[in-house]
Amino acid sequence: MGVTDRQTGFPQRWWRALERHPPPVPGLTGDRWRSPLRGPWLTAVYGAVLLVGLPLVIITGLLDYAAYGPQFGQALPREVGWLRLPPFDWPTRPSWLFRVTQGLHVTLGIILIPVVLAKLWSVIPKLFIWPPARSLAQVLERLSLLLLVGGILFEIATGLLNIQYAYLFGFDFYTAHYFGAWVFIAAFVAHVTLKLPRMVSALRSRPALRDRRLPGQHESLRAELRTPLAATRPEPPDPDDLVAIAPGAPTMSRRGAIAVVGGLSLLLGALTIGQTLDGGWRRTALLLPRGRQPGTGPNGFPINRTAAAAGIEPDETGQRWRLTVRGGNRMVTLDRPRLLAMGQHTARLPISCVEGWSTRQTWSGVRLRDLAALVGVDDPASAQVRSLEKAGLFNQAILQANQVLDADSLLALRVNGADLSADHGFPARVIVPALPGVHCTKWVAEITFRTGADG
Repeated sequence: MGVTDRQTGFPQRWWRALERHPPPVPGLTGDRWRSPLRGPWLTAVYGAVLLVGLPLVIITGLLDYAAYGPQFGQALPREVGWLRLPPFDWPTRPSWLFRVTQGLHVTLGIILIPVVLAKLWSVIPKLFIWPPARSLAQVLERLSLLLLVGGILFEIATGLLNIQYAYLFGFDFYTAHYFGAWVFIAAFVAHVTLKLPRMVSALRSRPALRDRRLPGQHESLRAELRTPLAATRPEPPDPDDLVAIAPGAPTMSRRGAIAVVGGLSLLLGALTIGQTLDGGWRRTALLLPRGRQPGTGPNGFPINRTAAAAGIEPDETGQRWRLTVRGGNRMVTLDRPRLLAMGQHTARLPISCVEGWSTRQTWSGVRLRDLAALVGVDDPASAQVRSLEKAGLFNQAILQANQVLDADSLLALRVNGADLSADHGFPARVIVPALPGVHCTKWVAEITFRTGADG
């Protein structure tokens, strides 16, 4: 059935009038796309990969938002209306939980970029069909497709710019990325609901079997991947108008097209995965400016925000620095020698950043629960940690009860056997298992432990 043979829905007069008046720009209709590779099968292959990968990116992204403690109003954006996730206490175990969720969100998102672009390439003729719709139902489908394509391209673009610290857009990244994600999620669910049966039938269509006259019991994907360039043929005309009207000669087999996309994904993965691994692998993280190793020695691991960038002056962290600990009606002031004289605990814990990098180091310091006991709060409901940093989105953080009471939650004074460097938070910083790095507050000035009675 050709494009001009399609039945039109109500009101038929409108759609037929639109059909009789094609766009005045030459070559703006679907007959300009001549690749013989395009068709339901190749589109379905890319779609199947995205059907597995994109939900993982979505789920890990939402989990990462939950890790920031939206119930305390410290996840960004703060005001999300009815899009707020159900509140729950982010766990501290396993200690690598946030390292995995955030690393997977960023790394898998980058790996899927070639697949997304290939999927868009495979369906681009649909964007130039005339008329663009033949019924109100198709208008709604086109609108959902516009939100789907626009949503995923927006999320990719803003995400990539964020991890490169290139804030070229004139809006808040966190707000735009969060609401953009929900637009994409809604369009993605609608698209899968509408197109899943077509994808399944396309994967079973086995175009390679017709090309090579292979026995019918062979699987579609395996057969297609064995098809050489010389045996590559266009698929039969399809109801979605993906197959070229006048296909040209193939310059690449479908096997080659899948290999190119897969190779690009593997390359991006190889240039990204090092940000979440320690040791020599970190040198391969060429796509992430702060995911690489900044130096050597005990403090030679990635830094997101330096002391200079945070406006921390050396005299603030020198001899006159004091930590104020509050709880109920009690207050204790401690200098660094007194903190070092308290019971010290050592834990090997990861620290992970929103940009996707993470590292695992050995931290030493005073347990947060010991500081709480010092001011008479044996069962804290939460703790508010304030930094010497005067400005910035993350100059303070609120910790949940389980994050305060975990045996490895520390006010860290040393790392890998050496004093913290200024850029890593000297004289003291918080380190909590599975907590986002920006909430592991550096240059700590004050901790206030609260009970349930404090509200």
